[in-house]
Amino acid sequence: MSISELIEKLELQMERLINSIPEKLRPYFQELDSMFISKAILLYGPRGTGKTTYLLLRARENNMLYVSGDDIRLLQHPFYDLAEEILKNYSGIIIDEVHGIKDWGTIIKNMYDSFPNKKIWLSDSSSVLLRKSVADLSRRFVIIKLPLMSLREYIYFETGKILPKIENVFDQASFDIAKQILKEVDAMTYFNKYKEHGTRPLYIEGNFKEKMMNVVEKTIYYDMLSILENVSENHYGTMKAIITHLLFSKIPTITVEKIAKDWGVGKPKFYQLLQTLEDVEMINIVDYTEIKKAYTKGAKIFLADPTLYYVYEGEVGNFREAFVVAMLKEKGKILASKDETKSDFIFNNLTLEVGGRNKKIKESDYVIRDDVDIPFKNIIPLWMLGMMW
Repeated sequence: MSISELIEKLELQMERLINSIPEKLRPYFQELDSMFISKAILLYGPRGTGKTTYLLLRARENNMLYVSGDDIRLLQHPFYDLAEEILKNYSGIIIDEVHGIKDWGTIIKNMYDSFPNKKIWLSDSSSVLLRKSVADLSRRFVIIKLPLMSLREYIYFETGKILPKIENVFDQASFDIAKQILKEVDAMTYFNKYKEHGTRPLYIEGNFKEKMMNVVEKTIYYDMLSILENVSENHYGTMKAIITHLLFSKIPTITVEKIAKDWGVGKPKFYQLLQTLEDVEMINIVDYTEIKKAYTKGAKIFLADPTLYYVYEGEVGNFREAFVVAMLKEKGKILASKDETKSDFIFNNLTLEVGGRNKKIKESDYVIRDDVDIPFKNIIPLWMLGMMW
């Protein structure tokens, strides 16, 4: 197949994909619109959150051709030659799953330098890929994250209502917004459904549990391979053992020595695997301080997507803290409290307690609870954190 014939097939595929885009789209896409103004962009985020859908939406309006890096047809020709031909007739190129292209870092750098007036938009599951590939690229590319779907977005998919955002749940003005939202919808009812399947728009297609299990498998066996070097079956087993332990442990941490010994992995490699799991959005490591040590498991570790506790029927009691961490980390740095008798977390110098009705009250600035629907005094309903975007 010649390059021109391949481009024609890619054009046809893009049209098919655009035609299959659902009518309801994530409201967060409107925020992305204001960010997508640069020539060189890397969009990253967890699988199944809508990166491909968003890029396809922007492709036609920007006269760009969309290609997927894991399309085996691209192997028929050197990718640079293909891109060069595409950029003769298009204003730019969109490369989804860019790490699927061999030597992509060098190729993208050459494209960037050779076509200064063309747009190059990339996507992948981790921003680490860009930082590790070519140092020059990370300075030239604007890096944008697409986070998990919020409760606010989930309610939109379920009802069609665009509810107001709560930019800062710790601002007293947000309490009034929350009360207004409660007049519009039964937030607690939707939040209880969201817990089980609401963090990714792919839930609309059904079979959320099976799809999420596939996401976990592909993240471990495909995404992590592009970041790690010298990966063995033992290493894959270690990563799955970490996730399994976190799923079913009542205490959100791991015993490094035990898992490393069970799988015959040295500590330096174990910590590398742990860090890579965080890089690909599988886990969130919460530290005591903002200064991150080279070898650390942090104070607490949670699954980055809190619905996984329900998907795998694990320790759902960890959902609360996992959700708090997942939401707040998109707005700033969340730390673990060094004195758990006083608080659970620290965020922007505020001490936070997270729990339900039976949890002992500490000395925190705010208490985040999942058994109340309306904010009062210093108590914030857990669902409010799902309204920040």
